[in-house]
Amino acid sequence: MAKLNFGGVEENVVTREEFPLDKARATMASETIAIIGYGVQGPGQALNLKENGFNVIIGQRHPSKSWDKAVQDGWVPGETLFDIEEAAAKATVIQYLLSDAAQIAVWPALKPHLTAGKALYFSHGFGITYKDRTGIVPPADVDVILVAPKGSGTSLRRLFLEGRGLNSSYAIYQDATGRAFERVIALGIGIGSGYLFETDFKKEVYSDLTGERGTLMGAIQGIFEAQYQTLRKRGHSPSEAFNETVEELTQSLMPLVAENGMDWMYANCSTTAQRGALDWKDKFRDAVAPVFDELYESVATGQEAQKSIDSNSQPDYREKLEVELAALRNSEMWQAGKVVRSLRPESK
Repeated sequence: MAKLNFGGVEENVVTREEFPLDKARATMASETIAIIGYGVQGPGQALNLKENGFNVIIGQRHPSKSWDKAVQDGWVPGETLFDIEEAAAKATVIQYLLSDAAQIAVWPALKPHLTAGKALYFSHGFGITYKDRTGIVPPADVDVILVAPKGSGTSLRRLFLEGRGLNSSYAIYQDATGRAFERVIALGIGIGSGYLFETDFKKEVYSDLTGERGTLMGAIQGIFEAQYQTLRKRGHSPSEAFNETVEELTQSLMPLVAENGMDWMYANCSTTAQRGALDWKDKFRDAVAPVFDELYESVATGQEAQKSIDSNSQPDYREKLEVELAALRNSEMWQAGKVVRSLRPESK
């Protein structure tokens, strides 16, 4: 394990150089990994592990669209694809990758298969951190570990196929066997992590829920809407408003930030852009800081978790979600985006 210094703050990290793939495979050579759930994270993690030489099986409810997708991806019913309980019984490592609501629902059926010495693996700290609300309390004689890729399962898979990696956090909640550390790092390397940085279950879920509601999704969509609407009501066309709000950010500027940092991006923009960005950034920061404080408190007190549990467990949740997503999809801004994307040179 290495220590990296971030502006005077040291963090524990593990890289592929310290823990190469060959070592990860050797660590898990006698293990059977069951991926429970084939939805958001399941396909990427399962396929990456399989192609990296790990022994992987899938546990998925049948019939379901996710079962059909698993079959399409090459998993064979009765050989590498089973119902959830059968896969859990066969496994020594259970990667619990169902949605948070589904984890709560399936837990009573899964728990009996968590026999001594097994490992229970999460990619999100929700179920454990809010155990008083979820009822997910693992037996004391199993390892409980976490690897949380910092992106979607789709991104994890895409970067893996490109020969790259998606950074992940790792955490150990319970080390019953004395092997929890080597197991969690081996699995993190196996799924294709670029490097792994240490956290704990609570910090992972607090940062994740804040990020999703904040700059990763909620805040950015809100800022998009505000700027787009400001431009539109002042006479700018949908194309111009979308290009200046979304397209230039995602296609031009954010790749530069990802490659070299915000300071480098600023330095390589026009002097007019530099001056304006530097002058206005503090005003935006000060305006939204109270909202982020409110958001974090809502996460820390469990209010956000309870909202998710209550809404996601409703039988008509998917139908209601589709109504909200359709409103977003059919808004003028994202309809303009659909047209703009079709005009990109690579789309022709």
